[in-house]
Amino acid sequence: MQQKTYYPKAAEIQRDWVLIDAQGENLGRLATRIARILLGKHKPTFTPGVEMGDYVVVVNAQNVTVTGTKTESRLTSKVYHRHSGYPGGLKSISLRDQLAQYPDRALRDAVWGMLPHNRMGRAVLKRLKVYGGAEHPHAAQVKASE
Repeated sequence: MQQKTYYPKAAEIQRDWVLIDAQGENLGRLATRIARILLGKHKPTFTPGVEMGDYVVVVNAQNVTVTGTKTESRLTSKVYHRHSGYPGGLKSISLRDQLAQYPDRALRDAVWGMLPHNRMGRAVLKRLKVYGGAEHPHAAQVKASE
């Protein structure tokens, strides 16, 4: 008797909305939790290569913390780069300034580093909604809180 491998169909995938409060959370540990939910690894029917994760709404991203033995030096030495595509278009910003000005980018970059860097990873990252404050426009969709 042969056992068939279970492969979920698109109609069978249930996507929920998860609300996460980042108040006082550690950046790396929070990013790990978010990546796990986005990929669907918390579900018993998880199948690698299938987008079955949930939508994640993160609030209070500006209050995320960075810990470790070199916290102060890490805030200045960790630098994010982006390029416009034009000559001389390289822009750099430290982690301290990134958390102050664009807290959503710092968290999004941390989560992106934990996702597969391919077509599926880019599609999964679109289900992440990050907000610096406590307000968000997804109140109608969000039912569960983690």
